[in-house]
Formats: sequence, structure tokens, C-alpha cells
Amino acid sequence: MAGKGQQTRERILATAEPMVLRQGFAGTSLDDLVKATGLTKGAFFHHFTGKADLAQALVERYAENDYELFERLASEADERSDDPLDSVVIFLRLFESVIEGRTEVPVGCVFAAYTYEHQQFDPTVHAFIAKSLKRWSTIYEAKFGLVLACYRPKIAIKAEELAEMIVAIIEGGFILSRSYGDAHLVARQSRQFRNYLELLFGDREPQSSAQG
Repeated sequence: MAGKGQQTRERILATAEPMVLRQGFAGTSLDDLVKATGLTKGAFFHHFTGKADLAQALVERYAENDYELFERLASEADERSDDPLDSVVIFLRLFESVIEGRTEVPVGCVFAAYTYEHQQFDPTVHAFIAKSLKRWSTIYEAKFGLVLACYRPKIAIKAEELAEMIVAIIEGGFILSRSYGDAHLVARQSRQFRNYLELLFGDREPQSSAQG
């Protein structure tokens, strides 16, 4: 069980994240944050040296939570099917279920928010975001690599390109979801990506036939 200090730190981060997503990092003052948490400035500075330290902690927390979710979904999909294409489809369906289980419109993505306010952060933060997005994309790329090793696509495509496509769809979907006030838009776009996979691999032509 986390200690009181860790609980307070998490409370600050959990309060700060939606504020940053709604108001922007520059638009979120320490006074706003202290008021929202009910803590004193002294309590804040006990856990963070300043806004820059908070910014780093926020993006690290967001990245870890995202990665844990996608790793868990990927593991569950692999347990449900040994076929790589079926596993990818299950993985996407599980992700869609997570999105559809939310009743509130997502306020956005920390990675996107930080990228838009790039001048507010030092290069190490941007490098961390790029590394985190690549880490996320790597989960997809590994799965698509297995699919391409088994099945011949209708058009030439690389696992990396498919991974970049679904990450772009999800990231863009969060922006549209917030703009339209539509909590389930990301899930619908994920389903469209599954339709695309069906067009690419629906015949399930083995790769061996391409070499025969």
C-alpha cells in the first residue's frame, strides 16, 4: 500500500492532468493547482521542485499508465488466440471496449498537449514523449509483423506503417472526440481500422503462396 506521501503526490498529479489538458500547461498556475487539491504551496514543493518537475512527472505517469493498458490488452489478446491476425483484431476490440466503457468525453492526450506547447518544455521532455509514442507503436508493430509473416496483404505494406497508422488514428481521434463532444469516436475509428485490416488480409492468403 502506498504511503501517505505517495498518495499526496498521486493526488497532485491526478488533479493536475485534467487541468493541464483543459487549460494548457502555461494556463495552469500553481495557485490553481494548490486550490484544486486543497493543499498548501509548501506541501506541493515537498513533492515537486516546481512546474518543470511537475511536467516531467505528469508525462511519465501518463506514459506508464498508457503502456500498462496496452501491454495488458496485448497479453489478453494473445491468450485468446494463437492466430496473429485474430489476436490483432481481439486486441483492437478490447481497446474499443475500454473507450466505449467511458461515459465522459476524454479531455485529451498529455503527449499532444505537451507537443502543442513545445516551447514550455525542455528537449528532454520532448525526447521522452517521442520515445513513449514509439514504445506504444512498437506493441502494434510487433503484432503486425507476425501477421505479415503469416499472411500476404492485398497491397505492399510494412508493419511499421500499420503501427504508425493506428497510432495516428487514435491520437487524432482523441482530438476529434474532444472537439465534437463524442466519447466514443475513437472506438468507431478503431473499428474502421479493423475494416481496413479485413480488406488487406481478409482472404488470409498464406505468405508461402507468394513464394510458390
